[in-house]
Amino acid sequence: MRRSFLAFLLVLTAACSSGTDDGVVDVAFIAEPSELDSEGVRLGNAGQHVRAALSTGLVRIDPAGQVVPGVAERWIVTDDGASYIFRINEFDLADGTRLTAQAVRNALQRRLRQLRGTSLGFDLAKIRDIRAMTGRVIEIRLTSPMPDFLQLLAQPELGIDIGSQSAALMARGAGDDGLLLAPLPPEMRGLPEQPGWEDVVREVRVNAVRAEEATEGFSQGRFDLVLGGRLAALPLASTGPLSRGNVRLDAAIGLFGLDVRKPEGFLGVTANREALAMAIDRQGLMQPFNIGGWLPSTRIVPVGQSTAEEPPVERWVTLSLEQRRSEARQRVAQWRAASGQEPQVRIYLPAGPGSDLLFDGLAEDFLTIGVSATRSETPATADLVLRDRVARYGSPRWFLNQFQCTISATQCSEDADYLVSLALDARDRVEEASYLYEAENTLLTANLYIPLGAPIRWSMVRAEIDGFSENTWNVHPLFPLSRAPI
Repeated sequence: MRRSFLAFLLVLTAACSSGTDDGVVDVAFIAEPSELDSEGVRLGNAGQHVRAALSTGLVRIDPAGQVVPGVAERWIVTDDGASYIFRINEFDLADGTRLTAQAVRNALQRRLRQLRGTSLGFDLAKIRDIRAMTGRVIEIRLTSPMPDFLQLLAQPELGIDIGSQSAALMARGAGDDGLLLAPLPPEMRGLPEQPGWEDVVREVRVNAVRAEEATEGFSQGRFDLVLGGRLAALPLASTGPLSRGNVRLDAAIGLFGLDVRKPEGFLGVTANREALAMAIDRQGLMQPFNIGGWLPSTRIVPVGQSTAEEPPVERWVTLSLEQRRSEARQRVAQWRAASGQEPQVRIYLPAGPGSDLLFDGLAEDFLTIGVSATRSETPATADLVLRDRVARYGSPRWFLNQFQCTISATQCSEDADYLVSLALDARDRVEEASYLYEAENTLLTANLYIPLGAPIRWSMVRAEIDGFSENTWNVHPLFPLSRAPI
């Protein structure tokens, strides 16, 4: 069966090269082509999706954004919430290597070492020990309970690799146009053989292209699915007759705001940085995009994601927009009088028509308090740089770990890092939430990050495509697009 599948894959690869209509699902990621071949643990969005298809973790994320079995066929969580016990689906990989609990444990330990110093490494800091209990059972112990742990464990960077082999869902082929991914038969995934399996599946061809090429290709019928859309390219998604009604937006959570890269001059004063944050009409910024349900925010951790005992409120909630701007104007006037200079800021946003609209809105808002804004061509020459990331899981810990001093040196606070570290060993969830809330307030007081709201993520999907669903995490697995039975 394994030999017949490889022959089947070769035939399909040849068909892709010839340019015939072979029923392959064509996916375009708005990304750099190099992302499709990314190695290591620092992956872009496209690279994460490819890695998830080629290397499965203990658990994985399905099209709806839910955690489902991966290498582990089932699991239990102990009553105290600090221990996760997984039963491994033990089977032979392609080269005959046996996938055992000990092999999985060793693979996870290697990956944790590779992730040290990254934001994902900080997210995984609660892991205290990984043990292989029997040939098929593995236990992961945490320093304290973490309700989002399975979601975190499902990240593509935690796929199980043993030597040169991976516990995969798909096999990688090469065509003249794009990366070809073919679903592996059930018996190559440790599952019972399913007669007729090859008759119901299809291959997925992945390309990484510029936003203009992706949307144009979708309109022309060359691509069935466009993934990786952000605000910068959103206006492109509504062009072309085939685009209408096919744009799908994820209700994502994460960080979408401005990093203060150069806290000097006007931006060297904390009150002035806060003045910029106070001046922004966040809902008004999104009006040109006609996005329903977008959630603005003045906080680092969105109010809905806070675990604090008393839910926080948005900053300056007792002030109207005009009252905020009045206060901000006074601060700007005081700085101008003291320095004898006109306050100016240079903003870097990624290229695209959506960024043009966003810059126009920000410049108009800043001008209402007497600050002029110009567009910077590179992050290196900018005072303010857009931060645009989707959360991997919903805990305040993810948001705060993005500002760790070893990762985000200019926007960080050592005091905030210390509070986050204390939360790792908190006695209970109330104490942990208190530390995380204090850490957020410490970062907010510094005003080195200006929150705007939730990140924007969109896709373009043909009506006949199965295996796609909007979700909070902007995760759209490639394997389900093949219609392969689990």
